Amino acid sequence: MDVKIDKKENSLVEVEFTMPKEDFNKALDVAFQKNAKKFKVPGFRNGKVPRNVVEKMYGDGVLYETVIEDTVDDAYRKAIEENNLEVVSRPNMDIKQIGKDQDFVYTVTFYVKPEAKVKKYKGLEIEKVNSTKVTKKDVDAELESVRDKNANLVSVDNRKLQKNDISTIDFEGFVDGVAFDGGKGENFELTIGSGQFIDGFEDQLIGMDIGEDREIKVKFPENYHEESLSGKDATFKVKLISIKEKILPELDDEFAKDVSDFETLEEYKKDLEKKVKEKKENQAKAERETKAIDKLVENVEVTIPESMIEDEVEKMIQQFSQNLSYQGMTLEQYLEFTKTKLDDFKETLKPNALKDIKLRLALEYITKNEDVKVEESEIDEKIDELAKQYGTDDSSSLKQNESARKYMKEKIAQDKTMDVIVNSVIEK
Repeated sequence: MDVKIDKKENSLVEVEFTMPKEDFNKALDVAFQKNAKKFKVPGFRNGKVPRNVVEKMYGDGVLYETVIEDTVDDAYRKAIEENNLEVVSRPNMDIKQIGKDQDFVYTVTFYVKPEAKVKKYKGLEIEKVNSTKVTKKDVDAELESVRDKNANLVSVDNRKLQKNDISTIDFEGFVDGVAFDGGKGENFELTIGSGQFIDGFEDQLIGMDIGEDREIKVKFPENYHEESLSGKDATFKVKLISIKEKILPELDDEFAKDVSDFETLEEYKKDLEKKVKEKKENQAKAERETKAIDKLVENVEVTIPESMIEDEVEKMIQQFSQNLSYQGMTLEQYLEFTKTKLDDFKETLKPNALKDIKLRLALEYITKNEDVKVEESEIDEKIDELAKQYGTDDSSSLKQNESARKYMKEKIAQDKTMDVIVNSVIEK
């Protein structure tokens, strides 16, 4: 089989295959023997019909399909492997010439993974990230959060509903006097002031007595997720069932002992300060990386085949569907709930799919350009960390797994490359 590869513009590749007529005729012989029992001709026993009789009765092309099935896929795969072509689209076959006593000539066209160029990846200018400085206000807020989680809930029945109370309510919403879907709830727990309901709803509950019925008038936001309610005036009929009050623990040494391993409140505060600092630094690092990626992608020069974007969208949908399944929902249910068509949903994913592809190609370019190396010891170390995350100290089997080592090597290289980019950014 003679193979000619023509790399065209924008990652399109055309491969021309030529099977000499001698080989094609042999392939026809093999195809005839393979299908001999399928041909039925009066006067001949099953499987004993001569080839010339079959071709006369069914036509010369009766065996071509079998030859194509038996040879084309293997030749295509071999050409891909031998020339290290990373295909990112379905191949398209076009037969140029086929016939007995002729060379069998056909072409296969497909897109390969494009190579990106990055105009600039060091010294990218980004907006200044949030400060990692820890203030007394930050520590106090963390402390209040811990107090809130350790609060006691006490039922009260001798006063009206107040801000920060936990109410239990029955409610039903109406627009133009008609109840709307999703606007009804029974024995619903609502913390007054949490902002869980639309603006104005919770404030109008303040002052209610247990057992009281009240009509609440609100207006849905213009950008409300349910289009049929966007900007609409609504009335909610609400009944207050019960009130619970949060009793926060005193901020003293006893509190510190109850919620931590420290003996005094001051020691606990110092530990909280360290944790808040670490949290802020991690957030700043993530923010810096996100901003650097946005700038990096702007500097990528590459043309992405549409098929590559479509494949990336499909991967994103599969991941989204899996995440939904953890919440007990299917993709179909989600689309129905959001009143979205699958094709429209796919369109919304395309910009992020394109960005992800550009980022991967950019990192590959930079990794190669910076000659980033990954040592075997680094792979072993990362695998040990991964094993500990899964609660085991035995990582020997994972270290011997070639797929795991390949994945970890790529991950380490990617992390090192991101460090090259992020550590050189200029914040303005």
